[in-house]
Amino acid sequence: MKFNPNYKFILVVIGLCFFTGISAQVHDKSWRNIIHTKDAVWFQSDEAKQIAENVLLYQRNIGGWPKNVQMHLPLSQAEKEELMKQKQTNEETTTDNGATIQEMLFLSKIYAQTKDERYKNAFLKGLDYILEAQYDNGGWPQFYPLKKGYYSHITYNDNSMVNIMNMLHHFKKNTDYYSIKLPKAQLERVNDAFRIGVDCILKTQYKQNGVLTAWCAQHDAETLEPAKARAYELPSLSGAESAHIVMLLMSIENPSKEIINAVNSAVAWFEKVKITGLRKDRVYNDVGKIIDKRMIPDENAPAIWARFMELEDNTPFFCDRDGVKKATLAEIGDERRNGYAWYRNDPQMVLDAYLDWKKKYDLFQKNSPSNPFKIVVAQDGSGDYTSIVEAIKNTKAFPYDRITIFIKNGVYKEKVKIHEWNQNLALVGESKENTIITYDDYFNKVGLGRNSTFYTYTLLVEANNVILKNLTIENSSGEVGQAVALSVFSDEVAVVNCNLLGNQDTLYASGKGKQYYKNCYIEGTTDFIFGSATAFFENCEIYSKKNSYITAASTPKDSLFGYVFKDCKITADKDVDKVYLGRPWRVYAQTVFMNCELGKHILPIGWHNWSKPEAEKTAFYAEYENKGEGYKPSERVEWSHQLTKREAKKYTLKNVLGKYKETSKKEWYESL
Repeated sequence: MKFNPNYKFILVVIGLCFFTGISAQVHDKSWRNIIHTKDAVWFQSDEAKQIAENVLLYQRNIGGWPKNVQMHLPLSQAEKEELMKQKQTNEETTTDNGATIQEMLFLSKIYAQTKDERYKNAFLKGLDYILEAQYDNGGWPQFYPLKKGYYSHITYNDNSMVNIMNMLHHFKKNTDYYSIKLPKAQLERVNDAFRIGVDCILKTQYKQNGVLTAWCAQHDAETLEPAKARAYELPSLSGAESAHIVMLLMSIENPSKEIINAVNSAVAWFEKVKITGLRKDRVYNDVGKIIDKRMIPDENAPAIWARFMELEDNTPFFCDRDGVKKATLAEIGDERRNGYAWYRNDPQMVLDAYLDWKKKYDLFQKNSPSNPFKIVVAQDGSGDYTSIVEAIKNTKAFPYDRITIFIKNGVYKEKVKIHEWNQNLALVGESKENTIITYDDYFNKVGLGRNSTFYTYTLLVEANNVILKNLTIENSSGEVGQAVALSVFSDEVAVVNCNLLGNQDTLYASGKGKQYYKNCYIEGTTDFIFGSATAFFENCEIYSKKNSYITAASTPKDSLFGYVFKDCKITADKDVDKVYLGRPWRVYAQTVFMNCELGKHILPIGWHNWSKPEAEKTAFYAEYENKGEGYKPSERVEWSHQLTKREAKKYTLKNVLGKYKETSKKEWYESL
């Protein structure tokens, strides 16, 4: 896409603005029009030079200009003297409403025709002001020197920061848009300022349920979170400001993966939130003043976007000066309804330009990862993929060597399936706390009949020889019945240093294979560890969220082992006091707790027969040298077992999970 410098000057003038001591604000665009519509020859004229003298007078000593001043209007001697005094104050210098940037452009145009060094020096002084005003995190405040209140927020509102970035970008690309060439030292500062400005833009792109969307009109300078400005400008996602940010990002040549991902994500959001079938009508009085704005149904109307949308779900809202959100434009008073741009079409220019840009830079049309055995997933586009599902889809089937998918921190709302042909796969998170795979399916939501539970998983493993490490795997549906976080059906699967979060049926450890859970945190309410697998749980915390049952094994009749818990902590919410260690989903269930610390929430009888008297003869429930307030072996149900030292010896990791019990060959779980 060819860069178009003109779009950056499309500004929205909001409300009545104040400038101290010189003249009342006016809202016509004559000053702006002079800058942008006069031809080059005019800038040689005496009229242009006279206006230039005004521009020099209005420039504060710090280098910036106040906003909304019609600088072409003649000044009296008294006004000139007052301006000379105000130079010293540096008050009201800003980049809001195009201020400073447009004055610098005027000086550049007149310098090109006159070569008057005063104009060049004033321009360079303005640029120094811009560079000085930038925060260390790359953002710019609305006013500098800083003013208290929302003025110190990082300001995208009315394209304040984007206007700055576009100017810097011209210098970085060495275009001829500005007639003034920068000294080397200043050019280096410009390049650094642009680089960290882009970084700030990427960091402030809002994530909604883990998915990148758009930007707020202003962001907190410390936390980078969406922030409030005026009473009716609440934290929200902004269609208009976000559009100009994306146009800036799309103008960058050879964009990084992060920039490409930011653009793709924002465009997807624009498509998602666009409003069709609605037309904005204006009602005018006899002298041409707008007296009302109305939204009219019109199936042929072009797409529009709300100015403010809810951070949680993109719902448009509207406000009067009392700051109370309203659902429709008609609900707010005349003054704000008619005096503010509540709907805009700016995102359409992004959509119009996007297809050509996409052909050139689209992240998802790139070649396969450089190393097909070391793949990186990152939501910010810095990896090979932004989606775990996409990464798995593009791995080799039945590989001889292990494929590791490293997942950078983020909340990945994905329903992930590791298919049978994805054997020898490892999903490794950047950190257990911050690499989160989440989904919210549950029994009634899935609605596939009596077996709907088995479709509710967040992550499903059907392949052999899989490792899950440093992850949080969550079913976020809440207490709504059966809702699985992790389902494992296969053999030689290791889950290491992971959080498994949910309520009923959190972990479905099933199939006839062998599974190893090490250093994990597993929580739930009812039967939250269930299934038929041979599974060894070592040094895990098993946390009950309500009075119910921990395990519901369905061990096959011919299995030597079922669930074995060794060196685990069995804990609970503070108000939980009646929990069973297990009950038999199928009558040959096997579950053993060894050397575990049992909290006082464990019932003295320990085990439940699930109203299956026959299971008391066929199930095998046992303990060995547990400890804690919940360990009361003399009070356990009589059909459970306390292992002898000799019996306990067979419950070693090698005996339960090993393949080479009688040899020194390395076992599958020893290289984790």
